[in-house]
Amino acid sequence: ESHLAEQVREYGWENLVDSTMADLRYASRRLRRAAGASLLTILSLALGIGATTAIFSAVNPILFRSLPYPDAARIMTLADVGRDGAPIAVTFGTFREVATRGHAFEALAVLKPWQATMTGPATPERLEGQRVSADYFRVLGVTPALGPGFSISDDRVDGAHVVILSDGLWRRRFNADPAIVGRQVMLNDDPFTVTGVLPAGFDNVLAPGAEVWAPLQYDAMLPADGREWGHHLRMIGRLAPGNSAAVAGGEVAAIARAPEAEFVRPRWASMEHGLQIHSLQDDVTQAVRPALLAVIGAVLLLLVIACVNVTNLLLARAAARRGEFALRAVLGAGRPRLVRQLLTETLLLAGLGALAGLAIAALGVRALIAVSPAALPRVAAIQVDGVVFAFALGVSLLVGLACGVLPALRASREELGDGIQAGSRRSVGGHHTARRTLVVAEVALALVLLVGAGLLLRSLNRLFAVAPGFDPTGLLTMQVQTSGHRFDDDATTRRFFHEVLAAVRHVPGVSAAAFTSQLPLTGDAEQYGIHFESSPTDRLEQDHSVYRYAVTPGYLEAMGIPLRRGRLLDARDDARATAAVLINESLARRFFPGQDPIGQRVHIGSTDLPWATVVGVVGDVKQTSLAVTVGDAAYLTMDQWYSADRAMSLVVRTQGGPAALAEPVRSAIWSVDKDQPIVRVATMTDLVDRSAAERRFALVLFEVFAGVALLLAGAGTYGVVSGSVNERIRELGVRTALGATRVQILLLILRQGMVLTTMGIALGLVGAVLASQVIATMLFGISPLDPATYVAVVGVLVSMSILACGLPAWRAATVDPAVTLRAE
Repeated sequence: ESHLAEQVREYGWENLVDSTMADLRYASRRLRRAAGASLLTILSLALGIGATTAIFSAVNPILFRSLPYPDAARIMTLADVGRDGAPIAVTFGTFREVATRGHAFEALAVLKPWQATMTGPATPERLEGQRVSADYFRVLGVTPALGPGFSISDDRVDGAHVVILSDGLWRRRFNADPAIVGRQVMLNDDPFTVTGVLPAGFDNVLAPGAEVWAPLQYDAMLPADGREWGHHLRMIGRLAPGNSAAVAGGEVAAIARAPEAEFVRPRWASMEHGLQIHSLQDDVTQAVRPALLAVIGAVLLLLVIACVNVTNLLLARAAARRGEFALRAVLGAGRPRLVRQLLTETLLLAGLGALAGLAIAALGVRALIAVSPAALPRVAAIQVDGVVFAFALGVSLLVGLACGVLPALRASREELGDGIQAGSRRSVGGHHTARRTLVVAEVALALVLLVGAGLLLRSLNRLFAVAPGFDPTGLLTMQVQTSGHRFDDDATTRRFFHEVLAAVRHVPGVSAAAFTSQLPLTGDAEQYGIHFESSPTDRLEQDHSVYRYAVTPGYLEAMGIPLRRGRLLDARDDARATAAVLINESLARRFFPGQDPIGQRVHIGSTDLPWATVVGVVGDVKQTSLAVTVGDAAYLTMDQWYSADRAMSLVVRTQGGPAALAEPVRSAIWSVDKDQPIVRVATMTDLVDRSAAERRFALVLFEVFAGVALLLAGAGTYGVVSGSVNERIRELGVRTALGATRVQILLLILRQGMVLTTMGIALGLVGAVLASQVIATMLFGISPLDPATYVAVVGVLVSMSILACGLPAWRAATVDPAVTLRAE
């Protein structure tokens, strides 16, 4: 009976568990016995799995995971389309017409940024927020955790001052008071009634830093000269059940093509080019998607290289254990049993590599967050969580199987005689053919990564070589904002900025200072329509838009923007004088090619304003990005613009390091009024660097991955050449005894490594040509087939190969033939 039970156990799950545990114990002993090789294998796996897991941690919440809203796929963004086909912000008039005439959307809303200073018993605090139309939270599918939120009646011109708070602000400023709804808080010197507190988990992807929301309160009657017709609003909508983006797009296109008399459309908001519709997910990730997709490709290449390297190491170990496998076969172990044992060892290595990889991933996630560009959305959602842990385990399982199958199958197929006669040339040759093939693959994949890193590096160098149109060295910048009802008066606001400017110019170390309504490379992009009284080309282009800069005299001198013709703005261009305007070279060429625009009269903004006279032409400035074509621009003095800007950017040219003057300049501003907020403090050099943040982000990751790939490829080449030297030691001794010189032996071994490298380079060049097309959109000023990059990368790989083969080659060249032959 006991014998029968034992037979049953042999075929049951108990035997499977027992044999698996035995395999694990044996695998552990084998790994401890070859600790050095095991650690190298685990490190290779940890680098591949860790890097892949870290990138997945970042990419998953940004590109793949749905936005944190109910039925997030139904949330769309809508944008007006400019003359060049590029999306631009919508007007409130456009929003009202689409919302009234359309039926494809369950709800539509518009929004714009808002900054408010909260005062009260606690320290005054400048808060980021949004002005939104009444259905904003309905579009997102979010309901306040406390209070009713906004109603339609709240969102009307001169409506009640109501506000919704974020959960974080509610807890920080009001100690999570449950009775906060209905209370009044002071924002910008006005009392606002709290009508809601948002849930703790609310993630506002449209403005991650926002903490307060107030109704937009634009005039539904759409006055012709009102803010309702400015292109400054962002529009979002939730599709009605059963509708798709294609249906909504068709409906909006039909509305744009068929204006109705009931809905007046100014020429600059005519919708003649239609509206663009995209999913909110695509809209918020559009800027970083190319960089993230390129990084995904790079990390997958690195993972494959790590797998190839580990497979190579396992093949070397299997070759060294041929005698053991032959003996086990003689004792009755079948091929399936040998394969299972080897796969168990590989999976154990992969599991240990995954654990180490998770530690690397945790550090990598911190590093990713630290180097991530400001435009990277949902950074707060990047973390090593359960999903990431499951991903790492899945990757380790796949890697373990992928790396272990080939060595296990090769070991199990060894002929018994070959295993016992370990020196069999056929057996050795078979192992070396597989290992050499893998080294060729490693070199090829490493070349692809190195080419990507090289192209991005050269592209970034070209980008930073682009003249921004001003001199960023020695420039300190900051935005000075006004808050409170006393600044409702334009004259008071302008006087404040003039007084601040006078105080800043007296700070030791300041050589020049000025204000501007918008600063290059900060995201400012305020545009107004322009109309020249006469145009030699007869192209009035009344709806043409330009960047409008309201500045103080001395701004262009402080920035180092060159004068091309005429004069600059100065003290004579005050509120009492005829408005003077400067235009940039791009605008002058567009409207007055080969002509002198000095003296031309122009309207900027409303044609109801007095004419301004062009008094000078200045150099072009990169406003939005170094990589973007220069936009047309017009400069007027702050005093001659029809209304005062409530926030102005200060530029200070310093005699020493600009960062060191940040505190003295801030103190000078607060000596005029200590309650006015100062934000966005940065040197101009930093702003130039940040303008290429997405490219730099991808470059840093490519450089890291390419460096690791180069090390792994070098290690693989070294391993194969070194193993070959060990197995050819008798041959090399004989060659030396027969008169071969050290140089001849050295060249013989080097040639072996260089053949593998050459084959890898040939295959890698083909792969690099194809893969470089993936990052083509991220390149600036160079071709994906840039010859200098390819030549440099080939040089690096050849140098790596020489170094990797050098030590084994030198060891082979110094073989003592007497010792070798005596051993034989």
